[in-house]
Amino acid sequence: MTSFKNLIYTVFIICLFFSCENDSDTNFTLKGNVKNLKKGVLYLQKDGKSTIINLDSVVVKGEPNFELKANIEEPVLLYLKLQKNDGQEHYIPFFADKGITEINTTLKGFSGTPKIKGSKQQVVLEAYQELMTDFKNKNLDLLKANFEAVKRKDTTTTNSLYKQSERLLRLKYASTINYALNNKNSEVAPYLALYEIPNTSAKYLDSIYNNLTPEIKASLYGKKLGKVLSDFKIAQDSIK
Repeated sequence: MTSFKNLIYTVFIICLFFSCENDSDTNFTLKGNVKNLKKGVLYLQKDGKSTIINLDSVVVKGEPNFELKANIEEPVLLYLKLQKNDGQEHYIPFFADKGITEINTTLKGFSGTPKIKGSKQQVVLEAYQELMTDFKNKNLDLLKANFEAVKRKDTTTTNSLYKQSERLLRLKYASTINYALNNKNSEVAPYLALYEIPNTSAKYLDSIYNNLTPEIKASLYGKKLGKVLSDFKIAQDSIK
């Protein structure tokens, strides 16, 4: 019996050692509160090459506060995912950097009304999202108007709304390009070029890339943008 107790104690010490070792390896903490969440699972995730990677997770059972940890090499977009007991999934994307980020939200407005406090990159991203709010609202109005016009079989109106939608999209792209150019010292700039305006002309993406500071060019999204432009140039040369 004594030897069995010693074995259990040894296993406990080993597990504690590895637990402490893993904690010391992490350099990023996400903490916060999901008001009214009683049951569910929260995941900290990032984009992989072909799938989403889980970095950490916690089961929520009556306690709305949470804490998740990970090790990140540089500023990167991460996701807080909520998987409810009914199988529904909700996501909050945010820009993370080494240190602590805090997300406070509610069960009902999980993805729509989160309060995020953390990296300087998140501040830049939120300013961009605020800039895009007007475009989003106008686009929703156009979609609603087009739906009504289609029901009436009013082709004149639908054609007009289509042109307005195209013009709005061009304005959104122009605003995004200008925002990226004005934030050349933030990792958010190449991120926006990659994921918010992927169909824009290569010359605009090239302008954003060449405007980046050396540090941002060497960042995760800076290198990805550089590769996209390099691959495009190679493809263009092969056609000639």
